[in-house]
Amino acid sequence: MKLKLPDGFSIYYEHHFIDDSKYTLVFLNGLSQSTVSWYPIVQVLKNQFNIVLIDSIFQGQSDQKGDYRSFEQHAADANQVLEKINAKRIVPIGISYGGAVAMRLLVNYPTNIEKAVLLSTFANRTPYFDFIGNTWRSALLSGGYELMLDVMLPAVLGQDYFFSPLIPIQDIQNARLLNKITSDSLMKLMDATENSGDYREELKSVSIQVKVIHGSQDILTTPKMGQNIVDALPNASFKLLPRKGHTLNLEAIPELILEIENFLKV
Repeated sequence: MKLKLPDGFSIYYEHHFIDDSKYTLVFLNGLSQSTVSWYPIVQVLKNQFNIVLIDSIFQGQSDQKGDYRSFEQHAADANQVLEKINAKRIVPIGISYGGAVAMRLLVNYPTNIEKAVLLSTFANRTPYFDFIGNTWRSALLSGGYELMLDVMLPAVLGQDYFFSPLIPIQDIQNARLLNKITSDSLMKLMDATENSGDYREELKSVSIQVKVIHGSQDILTTPKMGQNIVDALPNASFKLLPRKGHTLNLEAIPELILEIENFLKV
């Protein structure tokens, strides 16, 4: 489904509803992901929870035009979707880029949000993180998304994944390229990261329970960056998944399902 936003752009979302008594899990994508990236997890969880999947502007089936949007603007867009469907008992679940958007939801639109899960994400940037991002930008400018993806994969997949991939690396490359995200859209998405500031002070206002999950082999958003989020939040817990990298919604599907189920039982 698509929703026309106040500025005229259209945002794509999917909604699987059971009833208002259930938690509503809101999945927010990583940088170059789309709603499809969550399907293996959603197939298991959709019988227990209401599900909302959202492509941020410049991702997937949402509009890929206009000026870059900050994480705050992406959060405002997601909130428009949640208000449209009258979502209750909201649990944002964001990975990486989507985790940054989820944090803005928690701070700026706390009504009806009961818990949150943040995966492989960041509230503050480091010089190493920025350097990796600059290599992606250079690759995109030099050789388009195909070259950027080649440069990205060693940073966003744990070393162990390359030895026993759930989905072969070539298939991942082919699937991402079929996503049809444009170089201009990727550049604007990366602009949001580049223009974001340290968000740890804002997180201190969040009182709900938050689960932060990182992979031990994540060199992009390191476990220390995840711990920084936990330290900033008043009511957060940290889970480190051994032998996993950055893309947990690919590398750690069974583990994530179990962590989400257990977190929402408490």
